[in-house]
Amino acid sequence: MECLKAKEVDSHSQLPQPEEPRRGTTFLKTCFNGLNALSGVGILSIPYALSQGGWLSLILLFLVAVLCWYTGLLLKRCMDSDPLIRSYPDIGEKAFGYKGRLVVSIFMYLELYLVAVAFLILEGDNLYKLFPNAGFKLAGLYIGGKTAFVLLTALVILPTTWLKSLGMLAYVSAGGVSASIILVGCVLWVGAVDGVGFHEDGVLLNWGGLPTTLSLFTFCYCGHAVFPTLCNSMKDRSQFSKVLLVSFVTSTVTYGSMAVLGYLMYGEYLKSQVTLNLPIRKIGSQLAIYTTLVNPLTKYAVITAPIATAIEETFVFRDSRYLSILVRTVIVISTVVVALAIPFFGYVMAFTGAFFQCHCLHAATLLVLPQD
Repeated sequence: MECLKAKEVDSHSQLPQPEEPRRGTTFLKTCFNGLNALSGVGILSIPYALSQGGWLSLILLFLVAVLCWYTGLLLKRCMDSDPLIRSYPDIGEKAFGYKGRLVVSIFMYLELYLVAVAFLILEGDNLYKLFPNAGFKLAGLYIGGKTAFVLLTALVILPTTWLKSLGMLAYVSAGGVSASIILVGCVLWVGAVDGVGFHEDGVLLNWGGLPTTLSLFTFCYCGHAVFPTLCNSMKDRSQFSKVLLVSFVTSTVTYGSMAVLGYLMYGEYLKSQVTLNLPIRKIGSQLAIYTTLVNPLTKYAVITAPIATAIEETFVFRDSRYLSILVRTVIVISTVVVALAIPFFGYVMAFTGAFFQCHCLHAATLLVLPQD
């Protein structure tokens, strides 16, 4: 009898035990986070990108979307191959050792840094459009124009960068999804109701502008740096492929709509930001500009946080609060200097997009991990 009981206990111990439910974000919340990562300031330059390449360059937009979606799937496959892979640089180290990690880190952090610079340029351009005569005095020196607004924006953003725990800020930044939808609606309103109309024919194809078009299109999908974080945060990681599909399809529809609307409204006269073309006295235009101003303010700290964390990890006193504030303050100051030195939103975005093309190629290359 004792032998039978022992066998019964042993058989029960071999039965699969119920796993504890995994904590994390739901499918819907991760979709919103993914959309927020993809739908950023790129939506402002998408009409200008189309004007540079012509109508047929819309094909490039869809090709870039498919490529970036596929490389996102490759990232997930890399992470599934090894539980120790939790970030983009980890993939580089897994494939090519320390040198691979270094190269991937440089591309990723440079991309994030340039996006932060573009945020400041964007704020300066749009605030100057709203208040062209504003300025202030500092130590007897008058500072006006876009320079004044870039400095003021940096002062507003600076305290948010000191937050090492960005949980609450992440919820605020999710409003970027709504901001993109509102922005498209405002541009449609200006064209249909405020008298601008949709009368521009545009060109079919402009070969000379295709490099700029491709770089700007690619900038619109600069979300790969946060994909590993989104995947790791999910309650059910197996659904991340569906999250990528929903995020890329939705953002591509939004980008395509904005590109077509802006090009039909202003044609070859489009500026680097579509908001700079809108008639300032119209309510729809003002709402579009104010919506544009909110988005970078909520995303700057999230974008620069990985850079700050990587720098802090190199110091012995990495947990020091004062070190964290110093590092993040220096990052903000440096982005202000770059934004004032290169105050051209379209060029910064195109340059960032060109780097991101290399980033995507790295993702595709790093997929081919050694199979033991």
